[in-house]
Amino acid sequence: MAALLKVENLRIELATRDGVAPVIDDLSLELGAGETLSFVGESGCGKSMTALALMGLLPDVGRVASGSILFNGEDLTQASDARLREIRGNEISMIFQEPMTSLNPLYTVGEQIAEVLRRHQNLGNAAAHAKAIELLDAVRIPNPKARVGDYPHQMSGGQRQRVMIAIALACQPQILIADEPTTALDVTVQAQIFDLLRDLGRETGTAIILITHDMGAVAEMAERMIVMYAGRKAEEGPVDTVIEHPRHPYTKGLISCVPHLMATLTEDRPDLMEVPGIVPSLKDFGRDACLFAARCSMAQDKCHKTRPPEIQFKDDQTSACWFAKEV
Repeated sequence: MAALLKVENLRIELATRDGVAPVIDDLSLELGAGETLSFVGESGCGKSMTALALMGLLPDVGRVASGSILFNGEDLTQASDARLREIRGNEISMIFQEPMTSLNPLYTVGEQIAEVLRRHQNLGNAAAHAKAIELLDAVRIPNPKARVGDYPHQMSGGQRQRVMIAIALACQPQILIADEPTTALDVTVQAQIFDLLRDLGRETGTAIILITHDMGAVAEMAERMIVMYAGRKAEEGPVDTVIEHPRHPYTKGLISCVPHLMATLTEDRPDLMEVPGIVPSLKDFGRDACLFAARCSMAQDKCHKTRPPEIQFKDDQTSACWFAKEV
């Protein structure tokens, strides 16, 4: 069965004051229908830039330098602006990080949902309004008939995020990209949003790309995960396999940084682990070396001089580390 989405050797370059930097460097991945794939990594590793590339929304200073993004066999890197507008919000949708800046404060939430339906589904005003109420109900907003006339500022952060999910799912897209969908929400609301995404994904058969820092959400929601570092794929594999047997020092560090509830109940609890150092500057992206070497306790001379190959393990797990078999 052909992949719904296939990214091959994607390289995205960004113009900076220090020159052109490859913010995404030789990324390849596949996404099947109904599958949930998670991107994990620190801020600045390229997760959101990958999502923007898939949506055809790269900033003016960015461009796809090479590679392809195949959606149902169609290369989106070669698609016209008109074609991308047809796909965005209809076949591929995205939930952005901050709903307060993504929603228009001058229009009711019902009107903003209805706009998508009129644009892509050719519904009339009455039918689009009725469908907007159905969608608000589907994302579990109480009393949707009354709330459809509310403006964004009249809703809580969690409710605004649910409206964004309703807009993203209005046209039953084949792929839903959720970019840090629970940013700035309290932990209870975060859990509700993740539960909602998981349930809606199962009900609609929509494939989900989840971008998050939350390893707990990854373990709960995703079948596969990609660990990104400095614009490159550090590790990929089934979630259970990667979490239980990480094959890259960076992945191991990220997992070790997650606090364990039971450990906090003992007086002799261990100190919380950390990944030392910071992500390299954009001007260092693209170097022929392991970009994690400066932060890695296993690094040797060749790590600082040569880019490591991607090593394949069983269960479709891969790791871009010279010492992946020893991690």
